Amino acid sequence: MGELGDKLRAAVEPALEAGEQLRGVCVATQQSMFKGRQVAIATTDRRLIVQPMTRKFEPDGEPISLPPERIADVSAEGAGGNWPQIGAAIMDGAAVTLKMKTTDGEKLKLMMMRGTGPLGGLGGGEEQRGGVQALGEWFRERGPASA
Repeated sequence: MGELGDKLRAAVEPALEAGEQLRGVCVATQQSMFKGRQVAIATTDRRLIVQPMTRKFEPDGEPISLPPERIADVSAEGAGGNWPQIGAAIMDGAAVTLKMKTTDGEKLKLMMMRGTGPLGGLGGGEEQRGGVQALGEWFRERGPASA
């Protein structure tokens, strides 16, 4: 595990519940109306955790907990609301934008690089690749709570 992975894990570990298994973590940019901020996206066996971070990869605010039943709608670069398609879209592109809407109306727009290809190291390298893959598999393995 490299330095990026260590920093991301340290940022999200306080948000883990007892017995919850961390499957992967990656860095993304959360876009909002007027600004972007760095976040860690943790994939666990139970949920996704979006943890805002400082530029030094330290937690910066409360994490957002997203169990499958809290995600009302999700899309990734042209993939519709079919979760297995979203999982594939996340894992196929060099960069991906994931848009989620929660059941309480919160909207998240998360942009991340996969960490592959000739410039893969600039995108986070192996840790980033593993975290994005875990995220893609999480969506592929689950269906929307309403299904």
